[in-house]
Amino acid sequence: MTSTVKDTAQVDPRAELGDGTTVWELAQVREGARLGSGCIVGRGAYVGSGVIIGDNVKLQNYALVYEPAELGDGVFVGPAVVLTNDEYPRSVDPEGNLKRGADWEPVGVVVEEGASLGARSVCVAPVRVGRWALVAAGAVVTRDVPAFALVVGVPARRIGWVGRAGVRLVEDGEGTWRCPRTDALYDERDGVLTER
Repeated sequence: MTSTVKDTAQVDPRAELGDGTTVWELAQVREGARLGSGCIVGRGAYVGSGVIIGDNVKLQNYALVYEPAELGDGVFVGPAVVLTNDEYPRSVDPEGNLKRGADWEPVGVVVEEGASLGARSVCVAPVRVGRWALVAAGAVVTRDVPAFALVVGVPARRIGWVGRAGVRLVEDGEGTWRCPRTDALYDERDGVLTER
């Protein structure tokens, strides 16, 4: 199996695409980017130079993933999501001169295995989104998100927990949470959720 790149997509020859990965119309994948197998890069999406993406990742239409982001296996990035890379963004330096690549230090967003970023959400680097977490549509993530957390709002705050199925967990006793879809159980201790 090989990768598929649509005619109007731009994939730099120095980028690596895994088997079964598809890059749709008007998407751009920059030099040094590494995408695993079975990925989908939607229409108009952007993958910056050196970005690392695991297997079976979906980047929906017009998602912007700036370097040096890292996305684990099974990550979902919704339509028009932005992963930033400049902690102190300015077009010019203090003297008014146009900033160039060497004038700033890019910082990245890390999205761990199975996490989902809802449509038009923004992750302001440097942040880490934990395994299987769910960032609601339109949320602005300004601090790390724990594994399995459900976060909403501006700035994003945790309002609950989700399981691997992405469904909000229900409390099932002191410090115990259950997925209503799969019946999987999770334990919460000191603000950390772990699978049984």
